[in-house]
Amino acid sequence: MPPSFPESIDMSVLSFVLDLLLGVVLGVTGGLFGIGGGLIAIPILGLFFGLDQQMAQGTALVMVVPNVVLAVWRYNQHNRIDLTHAAALAVPGFICAYFGSQWAVNLPPDLMRIGFAFFLLALAVYMLIRLLRGSATGGTTLRHGLPALAALGAVAGVMGGLMAVGSAVVATPGLTGIFGASQVVAQGLSLALALPSTCVTLIVYAWHGQVDWMLGVPLAIGGLLSISWGVKLAHTLPERLLRGLFCGFLAICAVALYLK
Repeated sequence: MPPSFPESIDMSVLSFVLDLLLGVVLGVTGGLFGIGGGLIAIPILGLFFGLDQQMAQGTALVMVVPNVVLAVWRYNQHNRIDLTHAAALAVPGFICAYFGSQWAVNLPPDLMRIGFAFFLLALAVYMLIRLLRGSATGGTTLRHGLPALAALGAVAGVMGGLMAVGSAVVATPGLTGIFGASQVVAQGLSLALALPSTCVTLIVYAWHGQVDWMLGVPLAIGGLLSISWGVKLAHTLPERLLRGLFCGFLAICAVALYLK
């Protein structure tokens, strides 16, 4: 027997509240690691909500885009983002994200999921090796100029379009390992890169019907309520601890996706 009208309303409200609370958790995580929360949202949406890889990525972007806007502002308040460096990353990232997302919506979902898992695992291993070698703590001055930043932005943009949240995940270890930036400086610049690329990626995914708006909107609201807490925490943690947490976070997400 189908539920009565009041019961269906109660279930809808409960579902909205639970999605909102999940968004709060994802927002803190996204602020802490400078990724807008989408990196952990994608495995969760696939594992617990039954969404295929493209739909999970598109739905996560509904939360990621406003979260990234707020996170960029908060990071800039704590540690001023260099607009020239941000533009050098963001312009090629925006262009390449469009082509990467067009490619992504036509790939087999299982291939996308496994590819994303190995992508995250490779980044986690790379960052773990750097952490164990005791790489020097980065600073605010970058070792390489604007052409190198543009190249990194292009690569990160392709991965952002392909993996929906890959741009910041690629750019952060690139900025710390190759350019010598500190973790919080790298995360701020990565978010500035992610802002235009995630916007265009969301448009492409939505155009192809790969977004669950009823699920994505409460996640976005919850994320906006909490992402500032994660940003504040990121600026209070020691550099090596933040890098180690980021590395472990990538590994956990990779395993969760692979075991789906």
